[in-house]
Amino acid sequence: MLVYGDVETEETVGARQAAIADILTRMQAMPPGIERHGTLVAAFIATSELVQGMIDAQFHDHGRDVPSAVHGKGMECLSILARSIAGSWWNGFQGNGPASTFLATLLSFDPSRRIRVKQAEGYAFYALYPESYLEAARASGLDARTQVIGIRSIGAGLSALVAAAIDAPPPVTLRPVGHPFRREVAVDPALAAKLTAERDRAFAIVDEGPGLSGSSFGAVADWLEAAGVPRERIVFFPSHHGPLGPQASASHQERWSRAERHVRAMDDLLLGGSPAHHLSVWVRDLVGSRDGPLEDLSGGAWRSRRYGDEASWPASNVQQERRKFLARSNGIPWLVKFAGLGETGARKLRMARLLHEAGFAPEVAGYRHGFLVQRWHEDAPSLDQVPVDRTRLVDHLGAYLGFRNRHCPADGQPGASLDELRRMAVYNTGQALGDAAASRLERSLPDPGHLERRVRRVWSDNRMPPWKWLVCGDRLLKTDALDHSAAHDLIGHQDIGWDIAGAIVEFGLTEEEAARLRAVVEREGGHPVPAELPAFLLVCYCAFQLGAHLMAASALGGEEAIRLRKAAGRYGRLLRQPDAVSRSQEQGKVPIR
Repeated sequence: MLVYGDVETEETVGARQAAIADILTRMQAMPPGIERHGTLVAAFIATSELVQGMIDAQFHDHGRDVPSAVHGKGMECLSILARSIAGSWWNGFQGNGPASTFLATLLSFDPSRRIRVKQAEGYAFYALYPESYLEAARASGLDARTQVIGIRSIGAGLSALVAAAIDAPPPVTLRPVGHPFRREVAVDPALAAKLTAERDRAFAIVDEGPGLSGSSFGAVADWLEAAGVPRERIVFFPSHHGPLGPQASASHQERWSRAERHVRAMDDLLLGGSPAHHLSVWVRDLVGSRDGPLEDLSGGAWRSRRYGDEASWPASNVQQERRKFLARSNGIPWLVKFAGLGETGARKLRMARLLHEAGFAPEVAGYRHGFLVQRWHEDAPSLDQVPVDRTRLVDHLGAYLGFRNRHCPADGQPGASLDELRRMAVYNTGQALGDAAASRLERSLPDPGHLERRVRRVWSDNRMPPWKWLVCGDRLLKTDALDHSAAHDLIGHQDIGWDIAGAIVEFGLTEEEAARLRAVVEREGGHPVPAELPAFLLVCYCAFQLGAHLMAASALGGEEAIRLRKAAGRYGRLLRQPDAVSRSQEQGKVPIR
């Protein structure tokens, strides 16, 4: 199934240098504390992405990782920031910021060079905290002679943290390439000789994961062993305690099962250990002293709060859900949800406040180092639990989407093209429903080239099911409205027509209701929405949801998988309407009734 995608942007080195300098200027004006520490981490993440982009550009030029001034100075920049983060983390957030040499080194890179910067998914989506690698390294027993190797992308920065914690020199970073399940590394002989000159020391390989195969970890370890490094000298710093995924080779699985691995999980980091590092302490100034312990609502557990009977729970891809907790203070419940570290979280805070001030989303208390705090409306039912006047519903959906269309432009951020969405729709349909269904769909979906010119990308919602809406008296509030167009999937920022299509499918709108919805969106949003665009996107929406639900079900078991397959079946049935789809393209109407 075609479901996932990477967020990658092209920019100049100078633009990123200016952004990092601005973050540090803001940090210097802050008093000591968790907010200042979080801003320092934001600078570290931005620098990690810059260094990754610059070294990857050299990799592209040479076809392998090479020793260079850019590589050396880039990793030195990360090492300076890593030592500063360590000082802040282990000294009650009282650190003074990075050494004065940081900015000089940062600004020494050619600002005119264009690079491709890949978003670090772990920091943005999966509550991967840089500080966990500091703690894991400090407890590892490794010494300063260790050769630390980071796997790009995110491993470049994580390796600097490991090196800082054990007082090792700045690390080297390598880029495994090739088939996702059979990665290999390409290293310049001079760099290889330098890395493996002392084979009696420890070699620490650092990255997030492992994922389905762990082949990135495996590729670097294979290369070290081929260079004569004893297997017992190789240690790993992953992001979780689990085994390699099901696509791992037998040799990699055997090595992994016996290898020395050092991990500090997020729960150990933020829910236990030092009181200064406890999540509940970080948010206390936002909501007040808590009435009791944080309640974990992650992994779909939030549904037990909204639905009494488990049989009525909506389907959820629990592996992809953000970490979230319920905090009570003075009897008031608050949702403490991971929104992303660094500038990712800061952007979502701005979006949350914008939507709340417009009356579309819950109250916002604030943001603390990765976690956004919003009001949890405990007694408010969701729209799948209560009847609502259909005209009122359509008008509110239209006002909400119109607001996003007017006030939330994507500002050049990436999203899948209509041609990419079309290919995804045909492929997913074929995988789920067979070649005949895919062929019918391919014939019914026209080439979208003429439509692409009319697309106006915004920070689309990308999640429109009824259970994402709360009925609070005479108000309808949208939850989970901040980050799905910047998620770890291939959809990305789309024309508001994607959300119109989503609303039509999820709420089963009639043709008349769909026409009214589009009219309200145009009126409130101030921009026309071509009638044929939501019709085209409706098919793509169903195909994406079909693939996403089936892929999630394949990784799970029990009742959760049953719920996911049931939901997938509905999207599949909608895709089995080739005649309706064809007519919708000709008439600019939607096929759902």
